[in-house]
Amino acid sequence: MLKKALMVAALGIATTSAFAVDVERVEKSIPLKDGSTVYIFKDGKMGMEDKMGRAVRMKHGEVMETKDGQKIMMHGDEVMRLDSILRHDTRN
Repeated sequence: MLKKALMVAALGIATTSAFAVDVERVEKSIPLKDGSTVYIFKDGKMGMEDKMGRAVRMKHGEVMETKDGQKIMMHGDEVMRLDSILRHDTRN
């Protein structure tokens, strides 16, 4: 009985971990004119990486210009979420 309970708990943790990684997945990245990059997550929120590769804070509603001249507006400020992804990518 104890073995079954431990197996159920282990499977639950594995499933939860896989779901947490999926939430952080980037849907799209857009290069900006100043050399920085905006990342758009599946939930529509955004995070910004400066040209040095660091996640930086942006004001909600701030307008940015893409390399091709389009204007986009910042929605959300997912600094910690993006920082976690950028740091994870450098460990591999």
